[in-house]
Amino acid sequence: MASTSSASIPHTYDVFLSFRGEGTRYSFTDHLYEALCKAGIPLSEMTMKSKKLVSEELWLILEQKRTAAHFVLPVFYGVEPSDVRNQRGSFTMEAKEGDEASKWTQDNVKRWKAALREVAELKGMVVSGYATISLYK
Repeated sequence: MASTSSASIPHTYDVFLSFRGEGTRYSFTDHLYEALCKAGIPLSEMTMKSKKLVSEELWLILEQKRTAAHFVLPVFYGVEPSDVRNQRGSFTMEAKEGDEASKWTQDNVKRWKAALREVAELKGMVVSGYATISLYK
């Protein structure tokens, strides 16, 4: 008697959670982290970053999307994608002088702003509270 088995090809995920501000660290981000772990999805990093580092990582993630066809699903918590796209409020960025100037150059800021516009144009999710999740695009 022959036995057939359906061998499944394991999926490999590289999930990067990035957040700014203590306001999301012990609420939304922890819940998302726990849900992804329970689903068996390994996470590569979960750290609090500065705006500069998050902006650079976002640009690198989108570069991987362009060059290696990676799937990117943005999840906006407590912010509207249009604020990200148009760099309003806490998303306002400008080049800096002095000690910060090494990374906050005109070229980097221009690249980071383009990354914010690009990620806000992707299909994704907006989360505004415990049970309020909406898809956009």
